[in-house]
Amino acid sequence: MKNNLDVLKIGIKSFNSRLMLGTGKFKTVQNAVDSIVNSNCQIVTVAIRRLPTNLTDDNISFLTSLDWKKLWLLPNTAGSQTAEDAIRMAFLGHELACQIGQVNNYFVKLEVISDPKYLLPDPIGTIKAAEFLVKKGFTVLPYINADPMLALHLEDLGCATVMPLGSPIGSGQGLNNLTNLKIIIENSTIPVIIDAGIGTPSEASMAMELGADAVLLNTAVAQAKNPAQMALAMNLAVQSGRLGYLAGCMAKKSYADPSSPLNNISKLNQI
Repeated sequence: MKNNLDVLKIGIKSFNSRLMLGTGKFKTVQNAVDSIVNSNCQIVTVAIRRLPTNLTDDNISFLTSLDWKKLWLLPNTAGSQTAEDAIRMAFLGHELACQIGQVNNYFVKLEVISDPKYLLPDPIGTIKAAEFLVKKGFTVLPYINADPMLALHLEDLGCATVMPLGSPIGSGQGLNNLTNLKIIIENSTIPVIIDAGIGTPSEASMAMELGADAVLLNTAVAQAKNPAQMALAMNLAVQSGRLGYLAGCMAKKSYADPSSPLNNISKLNQI
């Protein structure tokens, strides 16, 4: 059962879905489109470097296959090794958003990654680019390591969210740093979106049960044997985890506790 009041607010935009989907690594465009539909997501992230700079009838791209009246584009600066490069990509992303009719879309998923082996985000470059883009009016969603202090600094700069990784990009290792993720979620007053490393629906659900505001996925869906079916599974997992978090999970105990205690039976016998 969906709670219409339980919306995800990022900047000035509100969303009903807490699952975001990336568009890389799919074997076919149709696989990607079917997965986006099945995921029921509202935010779709695309790497600006992979797209043409001009979308015309003669230059059909993946973007033209989607219904942008129902979806919100989240351009990302993937492939940027410096703050300056990421800033340039952010402006190109806005131009592309304008071409699909989202002229007020200044969203950007900020990625600054100078490490080619482990693909870990550069905290210094991220802060530098975030500060500039926030001042220019962008809604900045920075991709970061699970670093609680960095998350606070980015929040102070005016970022709309923080997006800590669960584990390295595309690794499918799940949530490797639960302690730091919990600290980030506890201390943040802006949405926390777990990004990267989630490989299974159970891990997506766990992220939401921790209190994360949303999950962003790509490889787990794109590389599944049946991407569209996995997208549906992830959609249900995120909803389930969110409902569980809102319901309030029971406290764990170090001992057994009978589900039918004797005192309750005595009370029932008196009825």
